[in-house]
Amino acid sequence: MTLMNVLVDFARTGRIGPLHCGMPLAEAEHLLGPGRPHPAHIMKGPDIDGYPYSWGGLKLDVTRRAVSGIWIHLWPGSTAKLPALVLPESESFEATVLREELITAALDTAGCEHHVNDTLTFGQQSSILTRPADVYAVFSLPGRDNHVPHRDRHYLDVMHKYTA
Repeated sequence: MTLMNVLVDFARTGRIGPLHCGMPLAEAEHLLGPGRPHPAHIMKGPDIDGYPYSWGGLKLDVTRRAVSGIWIHLWPGSTAKLPALVLPESESFEATVLREELITAALDTAGCEHHVNDTLTFGQQSSILTRPADVYAVFSLPGRDNHVPHRDRHYLDVMHKYTA
């Protein structure tokens, strides 16, 4: 399993392996191990809504103790970490994904429908929304501290899905 496989499966299904929006946080923590709660959970208690639990580059937003959002954060030009459940046999991985690689080489090849997301496409960033899974992918030009081969091309920053 590669990072690109994980991203394409997420884009097509809205799931990352057994992780999905609506599942109880307790079930997610059983699968992933204890997450690192956002400081708001620590200060205000576990019933505060809309703040994430983190496992490296994976974040799960929590509402009423259920998963309401799934996020994969990447840092172009760096090495990132995802739990073994998400990316088996890989403690860390190269987190640099070009927009064209994800869209043309992976999503189009897999037959995953996608459309430009005008809401998140502006300035130096662009975004797509996949169908029918409703997963967003947000790309941007690299920042000053990103060590990437092409400074004029868009790289994947985050993929996410959330429920209303």
